[in-house]
Amino acid sequence: MAAGSDAPLASSTAIDSAPAPPTAPPATAPPPPRRGGGFRLSTFILVFLGLLGLWMVIDTAFRNSLAGAMGTGPSSPGFLYTAIGFNSQYLLLTMAIAGALEMAITAIAYNFVTDWIKAAKVQKWSSAFRKVQMAAMRSGKKDRIDSLKPYQQKLTRLSSEVSIAQLKGMAVTWFLLILIYTWVGLVIQTAYNANPLNANVNLGGSVIGLLNPVVGPIPYWFLIFSLYTVPLSFIFRRLLKDVWLARYERNHNVPPLPTPAS
Repeated sequence: MAAGSDAPLASSTAIDSAPAPPTAPPATAPPPPRRGGGFRLSTFILVFLGLLGLWMVIDTAFRNSLAGAMGTGPSSPGFLYTAIGFNSQYLLLTMAIAGALEMAITAIAYNFVTDWIKAAKVQKWSSAFRKVQMAAMRSGKKDRIDSLKPYQQKLTRLSSEVSIAQLKGMAVTWFLLILIYTWVGLVIQTAYNANPLNANVNLGGSVIGLLNPVVGPIPYWFLIFSLYTVPLSFIFRRLLKDVWLARYERNHNVPPLPTPAS
């Protein structure tokens, strides 16, 4: 057989860890069968939280009642306000702890549903496949392009599985994001209703009203709380990812990477 006809097939098998026929999937083993007719409690909970978050966006009264059940002030205490409300005297500290709790829980949920090894493999396979696919397209040979279609279908399926798993983690993020942001706003509003001075904080020597708008209708508290949550989200997710990968290496006896020679 001519070398030119073998090149596309030989290059395309680079996306697999071992040589395989064109119809073999990149996965090393089939997934285990699900029990209970495919029902999974974790998936049900994640879907339920996602739908609950959507309901909270649509129904303001329901959103406020659900967030208000966690406590918004000394006259209406709840479990969250009792734990980190500090009698509405340290609103910035309350916001910081609430943001840390929110991002820690969402990071745990995101890490729970994400298979980091599978995600890394899919990313590596996709990168290798794109190079082979571009070479086949530049050659203009239809047989080379057609020989890559089975691999493209499998990569599309695997990429969809990784994306769906990440969307499950987004359900928890979606729900908690709406709930905690609403709770923080209610706590500040309750403190303001009791005494407008309670909603003022000292930042850099300047007194700022947390309910005052900073950009359009966006109040200061929303901006400050976002500055808490965004970096904490990256920190927690990176830490949990490193812990997950370290545990995987221990359980599967993965040898450490060689240290570069000095």
